Order: sequence, then structure tokens, then C-alpha cells
Amino acid sequence: MKPVDPRLLRYAGAARGFLAASALIGVVQTAVTIAFAWLLTDAITGAIAGRDVTSSLLWLLVAALLRGLLIAASDAAGTRAAAKTGMQLRAALVAAVGKLGPGWLAQRNQTELAVTAGHGLEALDAYFARYIPQLVLTVIATPVLVAVMWWQDWPSGLTAVITLPLIPLFLILIGMATRTVQTRQWQTLQRLAARFADTVQGLSTLRLFGRDRRAADRIEVTADEYRRETMKVLRFSFLSGFAMELLASIAVALIAVSVGFRLLSGDLTLEVGLFVLLLAPEAFLPIRQVGVQFHAAAEGVAATEDVFAVLDAAGERTRMRERRTDAAGIAVESPDNRETVLQVDPGSEGSLVVAGLRVRDLPPVSFAAAPGTITVIEGPSGSGKSSLFAALRGAVEFEGTASYAGTDLRELAPSAWLAWAGQAPGLTRGTVAANVTLGDPEPDADRVRAALDDACAETIDPALELGVQGAGLSGGQAQRVAVARALYRQASASDRVLALDEPSSALDPETEDRLWRSLREKADAGATILLVSHRRTAREIADQIVELGVRV
Repeated sequence: MKPVDPRLLRYAGAARGFLAASALIGVVQTAVTIAFAWLLTDAITGAIAGRDVTSSLLWLLVAALLRGLLIAASDAAGTRAAAKTGMQLRAALVAAVGKLGPGWLAQRNQTELAVTAGHGLEALDAYFARYIPQLVLTVIATPVLVAVMWWQDWPSGLTAVITLPLIPLFLILIGMATRTVQTRQWQTLQRLAARFADTVQGLSTLRLFGRDRRAADRIEVTADEYRRETMKVLRFSFLSGFAMELLASIAVALIAVSVGFRLLSGDLTLEVGLFVLLLAPEAFLPIRQVGVQFHAAAEGVAATEDVFAVLDAAGERTRMRERRTDAAGIAVESPDNRETVLQVDPGSEGSLVVAGLRVRDLPPVSFAAAPGTITVIEGPSGSGKSSLFAALRGAVEFEGTASYAGTDLRELAPSAWLAWAGQAPGLTRGTVAANVTLGDPEPDADRVRAALDDACAETIDPALELGVQGAGLSGGQAQRVAVARALYRQASASDRVLALDEPSSALDPETEDRLWRSLREKADAGATILLVSHRRTAREIADQIVELGVRV
């Protein structure tokens, strides 16, 4: 683990500010430490000599208060920096996930990402409030204090120079041993959270098949594994602390023994000897604390590394997009699918051009869809109909080209050009109106009513409260609300492409016929509509039919 990852300074401005503030506080703390040791030495030697030490004691009190204020300021600055850094990294993480797209997100465990962005980044408090300040003091205070000791008494300074490197050496060795344990602990926590979330989501199915008890037992096993990993980390932490304290105590004892013998022999004055003895523990203190706080900060650092991996991936994706030549709008005939291709200007507003689009090992697809038309996508199960829609909305990676109004879809956010309803309604808890207007900062009640009517859901009350995952509606009603959501979105920007995946699979023939007529009216009004359907009746409203082949 790097003491300070350069990526932290690059992605979080608050970290850069805190590092500069810690350096400033460290310089002042170093000066106050030296002054405190000198004032205490002067007060003790003065009292022994019978001098008036009132002024020294007063200045000693001021130095002690100033030192306490500096420590408090460092803690407060660290806490604020941890909060700001966490906010900045969370915002950067959300933006990076948006750049990477739904396809990347679908391949990741979303619960693990949530744990990283939540609990993981909250653990940065120990890293900023305790680890970084001690690391800065190690860089600033330790060399200065050793130099002052050398200046006052070079044998003591030489002893410090010889013994001091042993502490970071042992810290590195112990850190290498504990790194694997700490990584395993963090991964176990992520696995525990993911397993719990999956179990809760599928609890009804598990209970139906009598597997709920086994799922609970697996969670218990993972929780016990996390407990064991945590105890291992604690054991290594105590071992590290013991090693740091032992080495520092031995080093200070060597200096003290040397000073004591030279005081007895008269080779060293009491004033210099006492001053050096007061500085010696302070010189070793920051590096000892780095070893102690290393383990407390490890969880937050592990979380940032996961965040940095996502941010780096997003940065690489952006660079690849910048290097990619825009080849959108060049339509080609594909022998693997039979289609009626419209003559479309690739750069015209609202036009969608797909050329040789291939998802995984599915046959390539080519077609063009223009405003005012309905394109029906047909094909047997497994031929890639839903995969085609997933590629268009950025949910999966694809080869070939796809452009909207002359712009590569990889460069566009799906929300900017697409109004989509999939086979799963994807409703959320709340009112029907809230589900229809999802993503609209200024909902329009009249447009909600119109969208429900066009989706043949005129009997559904927009104010109806739904439960989790749209509980409270039948399958057909939920499907119509999902279609209404896509219609509402398309109505808010008429140049959006309306893409519906099997919108009538749960509808009766009469309702389906009404839905087809509604879509035909939308197309005649200028909408660009893509329709995946296994119903032969969809052909009656189609301007072109794209029939996908079987899997190769």
C-alpha cells in the first residue's frame, strides 16, 4: 500500500488541500515541540540552580496549549477532509459509472460498489485524521528533531540515525504480511453484503422452494468468516504496535544510557543531556504512530483503490472514445438478417442507422430507422432481439456501428435520445404518476394522463400507490405503465427514438390492437419507433421489418 496514492490527489481536490494544511501544521508543531522541550529543560535546570523560573513556566504553559490546539486543528481538518474527499470520490464514482455505461455496470456486483462508496469511503476518517498527519510529521518533524539532537549532542544524534531506519524496515515487513489479510477482510465484507442483498431480493423464491434456511446459513458462514478475518487483522495490528513500541523504546533507551554515562563522567552538561532526552521520544513518536494508524486506515485505503480502479477504467474508456474514428452512418447489407432497408440520411434529425452491429457471437444486424416510421424487429428466441436493444441503450458492448442523427451511440447518453420500455416493467415504489415521470424534474400531470391513455392504461389511477417493484398491479397493468413511461419520455422530446421490447406480451388481443393503433398514430405524427414483438399482428403497422437470424 502506498502511503499516499497519487491518484487520490488527482481525483480529490480536498486531499491536496489537506496535505498542504498538514504540512503547515507539521512545521508549526515541530517548532513548538522543540520550544516545549527547551522551555521544560530551562525550567528544570533553573529550579535546580535556584533561579526564578516563573517566566519559563508561563511560556511552557503557552507552548503546551498551542500544541494541544494544533493537534485539535489537525484532527478537525482531517475529519473535514475525509468528508469532502468521500463526497468528491462518490461523485466521481457515479460519473465514472455513467461514462462506463449500463453494460459495464451489468458485469459488476452493484452491492459491492455500494459498500465501497458507502462504508468503505466512510473509513477514510482514520486515514485523514490520524494516518496522514503522522506521516507528514514523520517527513517533517523527525529529520528536524534528529538534526537538533545531532547539533546539541552528536553521539545521541548518531544513535538516532542508526536505530531510526529499523522501525520503517519492520513496518514494511509487517505491512507486507498484513496486506493479504486486510485485502481478504475487505473482500469478505463485500461478499457478505452482496450475498445478503441477493438473499433479500430473492427471498420469496427461496421460501417457495424451501431454500431460505440454507441461504441464511450461507450468510452466517460468510459473517463468521468476516469475523475471523477481522480478528486476524487485529492480531497483526497488535503485533505491529508491539514491534514499533519495542524498537522505539530500545532506541530511546540506548540514547538515555549514553547520556546518563556521559553525565556521570562530566562529558555532558545537564542542560544538553536533558534537552536531548526530551527530544528523543518526540523524534520517534511520529513514525511509531504511522505504524499504529496504518491498520486503522487500511480499510479506507482499500476502498479508495476500488474506486480508483473504476475511475481509471472510465478514463481509459474516454481516451478510447476520443481515438475512435467516427464511422457512424455507413449502412451495409448483412447476409445474416433479412430486412427492408429504408433510404435514410444518417445525419438527419431523429434518424437511427445501424451497420453490422454484433453482440457477442450473434449475427450482425443492419438497418436504418427514420422519423415517421415503425421498424419491427422479429426473430426466434435467442436470435438477439433484446440484445440489440441492450446494445442500443448501452447495456452491452457491441461491434460495428450505430449512430443517431450522425453521432455514434457510444458517444451519447441513452437518456439523450432514447425512450425505452423493456420486457420487465422495472417499476418502483411510489405512485403510478411517479413511475411514469421517472427522471423528469418537472412532471406534467396532463402528459401523464395522455401517456397512460396512449398505453391503453386509462383505467389506472395516476395517484395509485405501488409497493416495492410495482406491487399492486397485475402483469398486464404493470407492462402498460412501463409503456406509458416510455411514451411520456418520448413526448417530452419528440426527436427521441421510442423503443419497445415485447410491449404486448401480457395483453389480450383487443388491448394489443388498441396499443398498435396508438403507436401507429405516434409514428404518423413523426416519431421514430423500434418495436420488438413476436406477435404477427405487429407487421400490420410496420413500415419495415428486420428479421434476425439464428445464433451462429
